[in-house]
Amino acid sequence: MKQLMVRLALALLALPAVALAQAKYPASRVQPVVDTLHGTVLTDNYRWLENDSAAPTRAWIDAQNAFRKQLMGNLLARGPVSKRLEELLRVDVQGAPAVRGNRYFFSKRGADQDLSTIVLREGITGVDQVLVDPNVMAAETPLSVGIREISEDGSLMAYSIQKGGEDESMIRFMDVGRRRVTADVLTRARYSSLDITPDNKGLYYTRYDSKGPRMYYRDLGPGAGAPRLIFGEGLGPEKIVSEDLSKNGRWLLIYVYHGTSGGNDLLLKDLSTSAAPVTMTQGTGKNFTAEFAGDRIVIWTDWQAPRGRVMIASTSAPPSDQWKVLVPESAYVSESASLAGGHVWVNYLENVVGKVRGFDLDGKPFRDISMPALGAISGVSGDFDRDDAYFSFTSFHIPQTTYRYSVSKDTRDVWWRQDVKFDSDAYEVKQVWYTSKDGTKVPMFITAKKGLALTGANPTYLTGYGGFYISETPGFSTQNAVWLEQGGVLAVPNLRGGGEFGEAWHDAGMFEKKQNVFDDFIGAAEWLIANKYTSPDKLAIAGGSNGGLLVGAALTQRPDLFRAVVCTYPLLDMVRFHKFLVGSYWVSEYGSADSARQFPYIRKYSPYQNVKPGTKYPAVFFDTGDGDTRVAPLHARKMTALLQSATASPIGDRPVVLRYDTEAGHSGGLPVAKSVDLAAERLVFVMWQLGMTRPTM
Repeated sequence: MKQLMVRLALALLALPAVALAQAKYPASRVQPVVDTLHGTVLTDNYRWLENDSAAPTRAWIDAQNAFRKQLMGNLLARGPVSKRLEELLRVDVQGAPAVRGNRYFFSKRGADQDLSTIVLREGITGVDQVLVDPNVMAAETPLSVGIREISEDGSLMAYSIQKGGEDESMIRFMDVGRRRVTADVLTRARYSSLDITPDNKGLYYTRYDSKGPRMYYRDLGPGAGAPRLIFGEGLGPEKIVSEDLSKNGRWLLIYVYHGTSGGNDLLLKDLSTSAAPVTMTQGTGKNFTAEFAGDRIVIWTDWQAPRGRVMIASTSAPPSDQWKVLVPESAYVSESASLAGGHVWVNYLENVVGKVRGFDLDGKPFRDISMPALGAISGVSGDFDRDDAYFSFTSFHIPQTTYRYSVSKDTRDVWWRQDVKFDSDAYEVKQVWYTSKDGTKVPMFITAKKGLALTGANPTYLTGYGGFYISETPGFSTQNAVWLEQGGVLAVPNLRGGGEFGEAWHDAGMFEKKQNVFDDFIGAAEWLIANKYTSPDKLAIAGGSNGGLLVGAALTQRPDLFRAVVCTYPLLDMVRFHKFLVGSYWVSEYGSADSARQFPYIRKYSPYQNVKPGTKYPAVFFDTGDGDTRVAPLHARKMTALLQSATASPIGDRPVVLRYDTEAGHSGGLPVAKSVDLAAERLVFVMWQLGMTRPTM
């Protein structure tokens, strides 16, 4: 291993340097569109790039892809970085199972396969049998599959088929015993949940269209009639709906989310009657998740408990004023609760380190599940009526292991361990705390080789997210593994806007307080520089989706602080984000420029509106594609054109490039070969900019 990495490093350093002074950006037509919002005049020179299908847009995309390939030259060849990434990715991958009776259903990808299959194992020691294999589906665009629902008796499986990285899917059904796909089908759409009735004769599901979410019931099998609307009439496209059916098929939990960050209502419908659903809780602006434990309902919530707590209700008395506290709020953050083996398992974060604690249905402590190192433990998955449960552990330098856990015996066996040839013992993870602009203490994980010398010249990869109550906990990735092997430092701060310290931490990074997130990220960079980990010329930042907004704001607010930026599937034009795809969901997190009150703070930080001509911007690698049906690719297109026209940095020194893939998207689903190429391109771009390699044209 050591000799391999030495050869890799030498190969990179040996790449020749060729003058790039003659390179020119592709032409981006300037066609101003002037808007006046709340008395403020805004000019958008690249509004025309919002049209995905227009011939000029497609020609511009082709020109940008060709330019990037020309500029980066032989760095895009499948060299040492690609080979190492492929070595790490070409291993068996296996998910935790969904267990029905003695049947174990799970996803599995062999080392020689590009895409994950759906597999059945009859009995825990049975032979794996492939039920659905997308690797043999003939299509120009890769099709990925995933388990969506399995009947209680394990005889019927619903599975999704997705094109590229789209969020939309088609749903098919398989008679598991006969290994036959049935005639039932749900056509391509965005679905949030599916539940098969206990007799396997019907299906509850939620489908989204331009009007909003609608919940339906439909019969399964020959002669099935038209779907019947159950719930959702009148709900707009900013709402999100899902459902959960009890095992006995009598009760239906209905969730109504007010966008992604506005909390949710919880209703209970008795399917044995025609009565309307009963409201369990409504209009609190807080979050609720629930599971059935027989005729009881176990509920995790941050209602009147910003760090989370667990409550219990009865199907006979569902309103919230009759709930009882099962596990009260503690000093640490309760992220979620799940049921397995007759117990409640609560997933905690203690200063961003994962812990799992078990309780009985009277709220008495039962047992903690311990982990071997500083890292992240998944929530416990299983069934309230079964003894076996599953959970996973990982860290930045430790590949994932999934355990099969006996609740009654308190024993664990390895269900699957990621067999990656990576020397975990050569690296260490530290947690440090730094002070943000307003005095708030923020934690950050730093991963590097043991004995790292703090010279101020270490290539450093700083990444973050900071939004939607999502916690940035330690996790292994092949891209980061190759980066660490090259002597790089990986830094991940736990920015406000996430859920690491409960709803108050999230709230501190929302709406008019979004600038706190950017300040926290900039503060992390300044701390790394001040403490001699790195310098501005050796510092790269990266983020995707909301994290793309994060690095977009960082590069426009502090272009002097970073050498390179990797910005993937990003939100960047925050004045118009809510007008495209599912952007209306996120108004509950960011606000909307349509509001006279919210427009000023959005305008102040929106990256697209804050690019200043003549500024020496860092090198930027934008990455998006047609398959992203969640965050509109127009953000990256417009920002690429604008930055290329505005930056004063030489192309050959700090270029702005766009990688635009017609298949890639938010939901993954790419073959291994394409995943390798994508990760290699991002990584090599950073290595080039931080002086670890050089391109030729």
